[in-house]
Amino acid sequence: MEIAFYLSGLVAVLATLGVITNTNPVHALLYLIVSLIAVALVFFALGAPFAGALEVIVYAGAIMVLFVFVVMMLNLGREGVDQERAWLRPQVWLGPAVLSAVLLVTLIATLWSGDGGRMIAGEMLTAKAVGTLLFGPWLVVVELAAMLLLAALVTASHVGRLPGPTSPKGRRDAGARKEVS
Repeated sequence: MEIAFYLSGLVAVLATLGVITNTNPVHALLYLIVSLIAVALVFFALGAPFAGALEVIVYAGAIMVLFVFVVMMLNLGREGVDQERAWLRPQVWLGPAVLSAVLLVTLIATLWSGDGGRMIAGEMLTAKAVGTLLFGPWLVVVELAAMLLLAALVTASHVGRLPGPTSPKGRRDAGARKEVS
């Protein structure tokens, strides 16, 4: 299990360096997803499968959904399709693919050896332990974080619906004002 921890940690560090050094946001996002999955495998190696599953579901899953929504909102058209084809060259996905392959080999080797229940330190983190901790002494903090996230969601929804100066609706309104005055 120690080798899984160290290999996953190394992949997480290398993928995070890929996120920092890439100037293209799509390439950086690919490395970020690999980094988040590597951190989840670190949690699995430490004997915290619930925390690892939360890492994949919340962070890697949420970032992928956010990316899909951003692409849908941008509506890039034909230029975007041509740019995506250029991004799909092997040089683009080779780095994340290699790092993901290292994680896959590490995960398969760990499962094959049967050391899935062993821990490096501490006790096994279960859903019940997380729930007891979060809704026990940290209840106020969890509720405040939920309110903050709800306020951010409502604000983002409201700001996203406002017509800006570059939106078609904003241009029509500006033209209508000029005609009236």
